[in-house]
Amino acid sequence: MTRRRGLRFARRRDDGSWQEDPLSGVANLFDISLAFIVAMVVALYSMMGAPSMLDPQSSWTMTRTSADGRMEIVRKDGKTIKVERVSDKKLSGDGDRLGVAYRLPDGKVVYVPEDKAGAGK
Repeated sequence: MTRRRGLRFARRRDDGSWQEDPLSGVANLFDISLAFIVAMVVALYSMMGAPSMLDPQSSWTMTRTSADGRMEIVRKDGKTIKVERVSDKKLSGDGDRLGVAYRLPDGKVVYVPEDKAGAGK
């Protein structure tokens, strides 16, 4: 009776041992997460209007509030970008009256510009 000795560490290809590895799906999860991240970046890029932000002929104004509560106004006109910080300092000087602002009961502020005929009154 002869006994065949197989290789000690060799496995047959059809034994399905590769399916028993609990970490075999981690590589697929990593690939799926990368595809999801790329899709989110593209969606946010298009939702935020980023193509118009990069267009040299576009003009836009954006307000943002920092973590410490300071407000900034960012204006883009063509290729120039200006950042203005809003201050709570009281200013005085000479100027022209442009209109009247009213605060409504619900907290909204409405600005009513004065026309040139009403400005002389």
